[in-house]
Amino acid sequence: MSERGFVVALLGAESTGKTTLAAEIGTALAARGRRVTVVGEALREFCDRNSRTPRRDEQAAIASAQSARIDAAAMRTAIVVADTSALMIAVYSDFVFADPSLYPSALAAQRRCDLTLVTELDLPWRADGLQREGEHVRAPVDALVRSALAGAGIAFTTIVGVGGGRVEAALRAIDAALATRRSGRSSS
Repeated sequence: MSERGFVVALLGAESTGKTTLAAEIGTALAARGRRVTVVGEALREFCDRNSRTPRRDEQAAIASAQSARIDAAAMRTAIVVADTSALMIAVYSDFVFADPSLYPSALAAQRRCDLTLVTELDLPWRADGLQREGEHVRAPVDALVRSALAGAGIAFTTIVGVGGGRVEAALRAIDAALATRRSGRSSS
């Protein structure tokens, strides 16, 4: 593939449906005949593989791995749906370890994404393995995500709703962003 694929990054606090939404978006776009790759979450895989959450000194490598996965997928497919980005790892590093050092590289990687979708806190919290802190961290993490994006001037669309409504909201945002990208390319 000669052109970088269109990258959609899903961000949001824990238990806001990012993983489910990423899979559903991927399925819906594939059903439309689109070439799509869903990039999984490196942090989740780290926790599953090591049976623990990462230490402070492991955060940067996980963030870098997430960005590398997204970039690699964007070189080989038309649309990439990323179940999170390095920015979520930077936010958690800041929140858990009071370490803001990952923001510059995470925000640079986020700028390579064509569309950022932030999941709203409108789903009930559910325990899901090692990486879930608890419902009490959702609001402050959500605030950090939105603040980091706004502070960096990165536009985002908030995705709300449940079930099919949530997927449809995400697909509408993707369709609009793809149309803008196509019209920008045809006018250059």
